[in-house]
Amino acid sequence: MKAAQFEYQPAGSTAEALRLLANAKPIGGGQSLGPMLNLRLVRPGKLVDVSTLAEARRCEQRDGGYRIGGAMTHAEIEDGALDELLRDSPALAAMLRHVAGGIAYRAIRNRGTLAGSLAHADPAADWVLAMNALDASLELASASGTRVVPMSDFMSGAFTTALSEGELLTGVLLPRLSAGMRWGYVKFCRKTGEFAEASAAAVFDPEQGSARLLIGALDGPPALLQQLAGAVAAQGSSAITQQACLDAVASVATGKDEAGNWQLAVAVKRCLQQLAGENRS
Repeated sequence: MKAAQFEYQPAGSTAEALRLLANAKPIGGGQSLGPMLNLRLVRPGKLVDVSTLAEARRCEQRDGGYRIGGAMTHAEIEDGALDELLRDSPALAAMLRHVAGGIAYRAIRNRGTLAGSLAHADPAADWVLAMNALDASLELASASGTRVVPMSDFMSGAFTTALSEGELLTGVLLPRLSAGMRWGYVKFCRKTGEFAEASAAAVFDPEQGSARLLIGALDGPPALLQQLAGAVAAQGSSAITQQACLDAVASVATGKDEAGNWQLAVAVKRCLQQLAGENRS
């Protein structure tokens, strides 16, 4: 199928985009919205192109952390566009490159944007899980001003977010992590390029005393495995057992069958082994 007829208008500024969004839907790279248009799952009368907005592409240090423009493409992040900004935290830069490089195919990464993926809120999406693991916050702009929403509060269900009518996701705010932060990120797909059937992400920063471990590809937002994260942070690799991972997954992944829970547990175990330096690729 092809999309129903719509009007297309590029926005020259954030202010113009927000004014136009009162009667339109935003489009960035179109890698999530495009298929929905073609399947006629959505039929907007007007699309406002926000992919070139200076505000949505600006990346900078801010308030003890980092602000990444929502219009940054997966390919740009994969290719190291944020390395200079994150020079004080090379491990964080490496994690973002790793996550970006595993999204779909290069053709999609060339067009798909960070904000587009987060706003679409597919439970199996990479950035949804990674930004939760990083304890990020999202910058949501509207005609009445800008508000900041923690990533943990942004997604309330599959394809359901805190975005209000007329709001635009313009940036992602990352907390500053120490140079010694460690991370793991593992996902299972039937074939390269597909959305994950099971995924896990971990971000530990011993200097700051933080340890976050989550699983993704659920029926809704990612789920925290805080007890297991604390055990691994305190006990090290000895706490990374298949049974411990399976017990942690079973406590939160209520919608999965036995095979699904086992797959998630394996993802968690490999993710933690990667974080511990036992299985880094």
